[in-house]
Amino acid sequence: MASSIDPAVIQTLRQFDSATIANVIELFDVRSRVAGYAGQKVRAIYPELPPTVGVAVTATFRSGYPASKSDAYSDMARLLAAGQNIAGPKIVVFQDLDEPSRAATYGEVMVSSFQGFGFVGLITSGTARDIEQVRPLKFPCFATGAIVSHGYCRIVDVNVPVVVDGLEVRPGNLLHADANGIMDVPVRLAGEIAGLCKPFTEAENLIIHYVRGKKPTVEGYSSAAAQAHARFKALGEQARAARDRIG
Repeated sequence: MASSIDPAVIQTLRQFDSATIANVIELFDVRSRVAGYAGQKVRAIYPELPPTVGVAVTATFRSGYPASKSDAYSDMARLLAAGQNIAGPKIVVFQDLDEPSRAATYGEVMVSSFQGFGFVGLITSGTARDIEQVRPLKFPCFATGAIVSHGYCRIVDVNVPVVVDGLEVRPGNLLHADANGIMDVPVRLAGEIAGLCKPFTEAENLIIHYVRGKKPTVEGYSSAAAQAHARFKALGEQARAARDRIG
């Protein structure tokens, strides 16, 4: 279960950006290099915030036409209750069923509610509002843009598979998100992934530190790159061995 992930693993993952997480996941060769992440439409509303990591609590959403019975505020209790079944940080993930989005998925009231119930981020394939009111809360939000109205907003289903900008998210998936994008972290390998982030960045730094030094040469660059790639290869072998061991 994603909810049983060691808090230390989640804390380690938070220390690295999503591009590094993507690079490290590639070492395990468990999926295509063009899978497991959201596309370019959903972006960080507050890109200055650090990475957030949490277990997905999912919902579908509509706002484009009147609801027959309920609205988002009356349905929020279901979603908040679903989050209470998860020990540790969680991220709410909405799929806006109106395409294109007709009104904002969330605003200040909704974000305040999620934050109060232990959520650490919000992702929607739809849109945002109350941008400036939410900013002081330092709550990571991801959306395709902003729309001023909440329309006829309502939550349709809770704890169902959703798709956000090409990424399928199921309840319980482990997500890592920051200004670079949104990554799905394979739960069974989360500890191994976290453990390889620092060695991977150290290997990258062999090149970065060299070219940022005084008067780099092509020969020197080639030497630094060769050392880095040797480390990448060793890390890949270590990752795939862990993958096979874990099964």
